[in-house]
Amino acid sequence: MRARHGLRDLLRGLRPIAPTPAERRAAEADSELLLRVLCHEFRTPVSTLTSLTRALADERRELTSADRRAITELARDQAAHLQSLLRDATAGTGALALAAQPEPVVALAGILREAAALVPAGRRRARATRRAASCPVPAGRTRQVLVNLVQNALRHGPPNGQVGLYATVRGPGVSILVTDEGRVDDALLVALRRPTPAVGMSGLGLWIARQLVATDGGALRAHRLRPRGVALEVLLPVARPLG
Repeated sequence: MRARHGLRDLLRGLRPIAPTPAERRAAEADSELLLRVLCHEFRTPVSTLTSLTRALADERRELTSADRRAITELARDQAAHLQSLLRDATAGTGALALAAQPEPVVALAGILREAAALVPAGRRRARATRRAASCPVPAGRTRQVLVNLVQNALRHGPPNGQVGLYATVRGPGVSILVTDEGRVDDALLVALRRPTPAVGMSGLGLWIARQLVATDGGALRAHRLRPRGVALEVLLPVARPLG
């Protein structure tokens, strides 16, 4: 009998332990955040593809061969990103947790060209030093960050304002500025300081960009421009090519 009771006690100990209310709340919060990140990350490639196809279809907008090539490359990359999001969401792999994953390293020049293609030529300002353009950076995360920031500049800046992309080498890393003619307000500063994202979608894109930049050991900062304007600066260490 003692042996039987001992086995019963052992089996009882192997039963799943019901989560505490605090654990349930934490799991629900994680699920909610994952869903919000997923919704935001779906929005970015969808709005990007919409902008790119609109640019290609607009007969009033003259596109150079370099513009068409950049638009085509960015459309391909955003479509692949969208497929990856769908695959990960369907598989439930938790890949949207922004974990550091090894990824191809490419020269910054190509990513700058793709991100700049989102901005109409008359509103676009882009410049990179030769050293910065040749710097190797993680392809997927850097592209995602710059596309998010350019989309934010187009969405929140003045309707016909200039949007700039500038890159230079600073110390051991590279500095990339995304500028528009808006202003540095309290909401922007709060979004750049939050350790966790706010409820809802407000500021979520900046939070995601911060996590992606931090994954590669970088930082995201805001600067006021004179006489007007705001610059979001992405600071990235120079990546080592995968070998």
